[in-house]
Amino acid sequence: MKRAGALAALALAACATQPAPGPPLQVVVVGDSTAAFYGPERYPQLGWAMVLPCALDAAVTVHDDAKGGRSTRSFQAEGWWEKSRDRLNPGDVLLIQFGHNDASIDRPERYIEARPGFKTNLELFVAAARARGATPVLITPVTRRQFTDSKSIDVHGEYDDVVREVASATATPLIDLQRDSMDLIGRLGEDHSKALFLHLPPGAFPYFPDGVTDNTHFSETGARQIAGLVAKRLGNLDTPLKGRVDGRAPALAPSFHAGGPACTTGATR
Repeated sequence: MKRAGALAALALAACATQPAPGPPLQVVVVGDSTAAFYGPERYPQLGWAMVLPCALDAAVTVHDDAKGGRSTRSFQAEGWWEKSRDRLNPGDVLLIQFGHNDASIDRPERYIEARPGFKTNLELFVAAARARGATPVLITPVTRRQFTDSKSIDVHGEYDDVVREVASATATPLIDLQRDSMDLIGRLGEDHSKALFLHLPPGAFPYFPDGVTDNTHFSETGARQIAGLVAKRLGNLDTPLKGRVDGRAPALAPSFHAGGPACTTGATR
């Protein structure tokens, strides 16, 4: 009986930490492969936006419109931006995370110079969201796992700074995910940070029969940790999501594994 009472108390405490449901609201995420949706056949690869709903109240719908390999240039050229923009209604939130592929100078279909091209595209996204009555949030590109002399280093150059500049010049809320993710990887260290990424041995997962060493794309562990960084910052920003984010959601804890993007073990939200 005592054990049952203790378990009930823990359950009530967990419920008390969840954000109170508010009116229906959409969060639309535009970005690249680090945030994108992947089917179950790709497990353990997840984009961080796939598990962001685990930190939001049940009346918030997340549309993960991020696409692998896209930059601000190709996301527009291929028509993806138009579809995402047209989803937005007054009161919605647009999360914007690009930079990885914009900097790919060896891929002309993706590449765009940091200034003025990347800067101009970010300004366009911000203005279009506001024109539809939505709130844009700019996100610096999440870091890759790269170390020099045992220290996590920046890999995006001026593209990070451009996001910060546009946020400041347009009074747009900013999530500095580049700095937050670098801090996380730096704290974990060169060896333990591998768990956030796709460092998989041969034969462990059907989609990666030969194994893989990938320091850009996330494992389930990494996706949940990065979503936690985004949620923590979102909870402190002045957007329609204020009060509707749980930056310490249990499903974003390092030890949580659901074998996919579910927010509770054995269930899908």
